[in-house]
Amino acid sequence: MKRICSIYRSPRRNEMYLYVLKSDALERVPENLLLAFGKPHHAFDLVLSPERTLSREDIHQVLENLEKQGYHLQMPPAEDEYIEHLPEELLRRNDPM
Repeated sequence: MKRICSIYRSPRRNEMYLYVLKSDALERVPENLLLAFGKPHHAFDLVLSPERTLSREDIHQVLENLEKQGYHLQMPPAEDEYIEHLPEELLRRNDPM
């Protein structure tokens, strides 16, 4: 089943996104989540289907969350992921030992 989704970015946290069904807009998103997220900025619309792949999210989980709760929250990558990509020299240079 294809779903038309609107994706919003958070002004508070870089790389945090909120997926909602375009037809519902932000109606089903809990107020406390919107307060923590900040004023949503529309990034783009996207057609989602089980065959589609997403770079950082599991499409099946996104579709399930949209169906069950009306939204999917994509969190920024963990800081550890950034550290893994630093050159060894930088890691040694910053090591206090």
